[in-house]
Amino acid sequence: MASSVQGGSMQRADERPPSMLDRAVQLLTAFRPDGEPLTFSELVEAGGLTRTTTHRLAHDLVRLRLLRLENGRYSAGLMLFELGRLVPVSRTIRDAAVPFLQDLFEATHETVHLGLRDGFDVVYAEKIHGHGSIDLPSRVGGRLPLTCTAVGKALLAADPAAEAQALRRPLPRLTRASVTDPAALAAQLAEARQTGVTLEREEANLGVACVASAIMVDGKAQAAVSVSVPIDRYEPWRLAAAVRTTALGISRQLVSCGVTTRRSRDAPPLPGPLGQTVTGVAQAAANPARRRTSAIART
Repeated sequence: MASSVQGGSMQRADERPPSMLDRAVQLLTAFRPDGEPLTFSELVEAGGLTRTTTHRLAHDLVRLRLLRLENGRYSAGLMLFELGRLVPVSRTIRDAAVPFLQDLFEATHETVHLGLRDGFDVVYAEKIHGHGSIDLPSRVGGRLPLTCTAVGKALLAADPAAEAQALRRPLPRLTRASVTDPAALAAQLAEARQTGVTLEREEANLGVACVASAIMVDGKAQAAVSVSVPIDRYEPWRLAAAVRTTALGISRQLVSCGVTTRRSRDAPPLPGPLGQTVTGVAQAAANPARRRTSAIART
């Protein structure tokens, strides 16, 4: 059965009537990103199901701890959190990446993201920020269009088949700066393949810019890492070396964790000064006693 979830509604690729499982997922996706609990009436409205169906499903979902009912309001249950931790990204990519993301945050003091591609969206697996961080639409577990974010463009640039599919679709617009011309986007992605980084300026959120790089293993993008900054602090090529270095460090860590059998030394070197910076991270990865931040701090 082919179906997808978007904004709390089920979009089916066939004409069969939705199953009870379809309806349960539709109800679970009715909750807002802010996690605000919903009354029963709000749940009916947000889920788009009848009151009878909503009542029956909500009762079962509460029993299974997928929903929580407290003081007449429904919220996501802890079982969803537990199940989410079973997703391979939580056990492998995220766990391998977090130490490097923390180092990148310490080096830049800007908001750091780890994102993965899911269809034509990027799903955020991790977000590290400080107390005075900028307001961003991203959240852990949330999603945004690939083509409106630097981390999403990094994933597209590393996957020609996905890029071709994305360019054949209408390109979404989140702000007035979002790129909606396929030719312009294709040019950006071609440049990203040359430089190893993607740049985004106010395309997802006005006043914010971003630099990202794909995390490659065996020639495939496993995820992407990014740094988001206020537009008045945007120095893309100063951030690019640190972001690219972090991406390669995570890549080598994934190799050492057995994500691939290919030896990390087979990865082609990057050209110029950036390649020299990346070499420092490779050496640090081979020597656990050396701080991971050494190469990042020099950028």
